[in-house]
Amino acid sequence: MKSKSMNGDPEEITIISNGVKVEGKVSSDGSIRLDGTIQGDINCQGNVTIGDQGEVFGKVDGQIITIGGKVEGMINAKEKLILESKANLKGDVFTKILVVEAGARFDGKSNMGQSTGSSASTPSTS
Repeated sequence: MKSKSMNGDPEEITIISNGVKVEGKVSSDGSIRLDGTIQGDINCQGNVTIGDQGEVFGKVDGQIITIGGKVEGMINAKEKLILESKANLKGDVFTKILVVEAGARFDGKSNMGQSTGSSASTPSTS
């Protein structure tokens, strides 16, 4: 599934509603709001918001990623990752800024510094 703004507006938001299940890679030139389920990777040029009912089973790439639901997979937030109080994250994190609210669950490793870039699968060991 590929989302592209008709006028190139990076503020365009693609919404995947509660009850919608997507299998495969989702990419967007704008931002994504997920309240459904994605079984696959998300590659977003804008921001990614995963609502309380949202679930992702795969890698998530974006500028600012906010998680309120469940994610099982690697997170690559180029600017900031926010784990809200009901978030449940199982996977490694690469970001510049990490915000974890009280009550959030995080099982994985965090690497704060350079993001991995959307094509890399492991951090640089230089």
